[in-house]
Amino acid sequence: MLDNKGFDLWADGYDAAVGLSDEENSYPFAGYKDVLGMIFREVMAKKNAKVLDIGFGTGTLTTKLYENECDVYGQDFSQRMIELAQQKMEKAHLYQGDFSKGLVKELVDLKYDYIIGTYSLHHLTDEQKISFFKSLTDRLNEGGKLLIGDVAFETRAELEKCREEAADDWDEDEIYFVLDELREAFPGAEFYPKSYCSGVIEIKKVNDICVSLYIPKLEDL
Repeated sequence: MLDNKGFDLWADGYDAAVGLSDEENSYPFAGYKDVLGMIFREVMAKKNAKVLDIGFGTGTLTTKLYENECDVYGQDFSQRMIELAQQKMEKAHLYQGDFSKGLVKELVDLKYDYIIGTYSLHHLTDEQKISFFKSLTDRLNEGGKLLIGDVAFETRAELEKCREEAADDWDEDEIYFVLDELREAFPGAEFYPKSYCSGVIEIKKVNDICVSLYIPKLEDL
């Protein structure tokens, strides 16, 4: 079970802490703005997209989508995060729930054009990620995409190198993405690095099959 208490306490200073790490190009949020920017541009390619954000936090990305006429849904396990996000998005459909146990009932029977998760899904074990992602792709409309922005690496060796360099700053409670291993369950998953420790993962659904057909533009790289 995810612990919402720590995130409730951190909520008011969350954006500042993330921004400092990004500006310093330091683990874990190096590349944060580029990660969110790529996902934002992808979602904006579809007018009035219906978007589900898993672990939306204070709504940094989701608010921008909301302001650009997306139909926003979200689930987070921190009530304080939800309160802060709801102030920015009065008509968004935001619910509290531990996503390690799946989607809450208000979200589970809906279909979405995009399901996104930024710096939240590393709280799941590798086994939980695979099970949860399969359930999420079932909730995508045809041609829909699962977009994950997070601390992520192409190989296990790259992760271990980052762990060694981060030393005492490395968070042993977080379980980061290794694309070589994720592709065992999702062969079509694509990875677009945005820093030495982050990137965007894309899994696309076509005719009920999860594949990736995304060809990156130069500005995305």
